[in-house]
Amino acid sequence: MAKSLLCFSLIAAFALILNVCIASSDKKIGIYHLQRDKFSVKISNYGATVLSVLVPDRNGKLDDIVLGYGSIHDYKNDTTYFGALIGRVANRIGGAEFTLNHRVYKLPANDHGNTLHGGSKGFSDVIWTVKEHVKRSHLTLTYLSHDGEQGFPGKLSVTVTYMFIGKNKLAIKMEATPLTKPTPVNLASHTYWNLGGHNSGDIFSHTIQLLASKITPVNDKLIPTGELSPVKGTPYDFLHPRTIGSKFNELPDGYDINYVLDRPSGPIRHFTKAAVVKHEKSGRKMELWTNQIGVQFYTSNMLNDTVGKGGFVYKKHAAIALETQGFPDSVNHPNFPSQIVNVGHKYVHAMVYRFTAS
Repeated sequence: MAKSLLCFSLIAAFALILNVCIASSDKKIGIYHLQRDKFSVKISNYGATVLSVLVPDRNGKLDDIVLGYGSIHDYKNDTTYFGALIGRVANRIGGAEFTLNHRVYKLPANDHGNTLHGGSKGFSDVIWTVKEHVKRSHLTLTYLSHDGEQGFPGKLSVTVTYMFIGKNKLAIKMEATPLTKPTPVNLASHTYWNLGGHNSGDIFSHTIQLLASKITPVNDKLIPTGELSPVKGTPYDFLHPRTIGSKFNELPDGYDINYVLDRPSGPIRHFTKAAVVKHEKSGRKMELWTNQIGVQFYTSNMLNDTVGKGGFVYKKHAAIALETQGFPDSVNHPNFPSQIVNVGHKYVHAMVYRFTAS
């Protein structure tokens, strides 16, 4: 019965996030608060960035469980992508170029000769327009990306909605519609999570389950090789829950890899569970569902004494990111599912987080 109710709840959530209305606009940089009972989220329209998420532990104590900075100004100089909405194409594009309809498109090489997270000024570094804000319900932001922005073809209309579902679910819906030319689209939410609290130290004791039997292995510059490799018997195997730190010593520098989600056959709009994360000391649990085919599991390997909220210094491996997405560098791997969206079609990416404590 519980599983049936949860399934119904997720279906209802998906229906709701596909039908949020859009209203008036505002172009100033601001902070927008969503709150329902003890569950609260703060978001800025600078980069459509998640600034904080407060949820109770098993004793009702509230903690902010996402990493971030103390002021909006700090996000403008950010290289960690704390909480940001990433686009036009999240993750990496090998060689900072791709070919579409016999034309080569050159992009900013902002990561060791490759393009990372949309280029040197991606969607995480622009001011989004506020279309609707209802404190107990949702925030909808929009952005119009021009033809040639960061080298990508065509004008693209983008919408993201952050929305409460019930008392303990946060949904994110990302939509993008090409207006003039076909273009690659792969949006992602780059929130850094630590269920013990943003200032509680490393994430090695967190338990995680990733419902994915394969990964897309990468070269030394983190560009996919084009293969799909099984995780069984490797440090990447999280099909059964285990602590993040349990096989860390078998890796060169932590996790930063795309997992191929075990999805039932059917349309991409169908939800599937991607991950379950638990923190034993606080009792908090975070479950993640998505309609995407992959999830990037990242253990904040590049954090380096970053000064965050309240002056707390974030060390390496202070958080995890779970970025649901299409496969990285798909534009250069014909065997990967295409991320090209044609004029007259719409890209839709949905994800739902469920927070509990026991």
